Amino acid sequence: MSGAGYFLGIDGGGTGCRARIEDAEGTVLGQGLSGPATTRLGIDAAWASIAKAFGAALDETGFGPAETARIRAGIGLAGIGRKGALEALRAITHPFASIDFVSDGVGACLGAHSGRDGAIVIAGTGSIGLGFVNGRDLRVGGYGFPISDDGSGADLGLKAVQLALRGHDGRHERTALLAEVMQRFEGEPMEAVAWMDRASATDYAALAPMVMRHADQGDPAGRRIVQSAAEQIDTLVRVLFEKGAPRVTLLGGLASPLEPWLSPDVRRRLKPPDGDAVSGAIILAKRSLGAE
Repeated sequence: MSGAGYFLGIDGGGTGCRARIEDAEGTVLGQGLSGPATTRLGIDAAWASIAKAFGAALDETGFGPAETARIRAGIGLAGIGRKGALEALRAITHPFASIDFVSDGVGACLGAHSGRDGAIVIAGTGSIGLGFVNGRDLRVGGYGFPISDDGSGADLGLKAVQLALRGHDGRHERTALLAEVMQRFEGEPMEAVAWMDRASATDYAALAPMVMRHADQGDPAGRRIVQSAAEQIDTLVRVLFEKGAPRVTLLGGLASPLEPWLSPDVRRRLKPPDGDAVSGAIILAKRSLGAE
């Protein structure tokens, strides 16, 4: 094997954690999966998920302590911007030659553009635009649901519940989508209120596939909601270009369903991703060696 050692990339998100170990030539030696890894669950829980994922990847490689000590690790982690999170993570003992952390979004951006300048718009449970140009960090939106994350799955769900309640009252046409949303609450607005009191962004986003399905079938309320969401994503993309991003990629669970709804000028300018967020974490790991 090359004297450059080995590289571990980890993508720790709110729904799951993926780990991959490669050699200096990019050959995949081991992979691992685990559950959610986000600082929102606490540093200990996030690290336990990370350790489970890289432990599974190490098991697949068959590495002993000597080889493990030659691994340089890069970790993209959801919620790393939370106060004190980075310091707490850096204080954890690990078996690797080096370790570095970035947000999961930055990891995805590094992977999307092979470490070059560029930006991404993530349209998933939440939404955000971020990137880097000439050493400057770019950020647009992504301040959290419900005050931000326009055009996200959570936003689609929220708008659907709002319109469903208006439809129930007779303040809006009661379309098939809005009837199906109210069925979730047994036709009772107070059931929707009780659900709202404990619902998270993920719970709202769970309604997004229903909204997309009805919109694609021509439901007027569904079309209105999805067109509005697409306009918000259009804006994120355009603003990133205005801020100097040379290339922008659309990522996230809603990326494919929403893309046909985007403006033609935005769709033409979007670039497919080079690699995933784990690839980005490996690029981060290589930078610690000066290999990039």
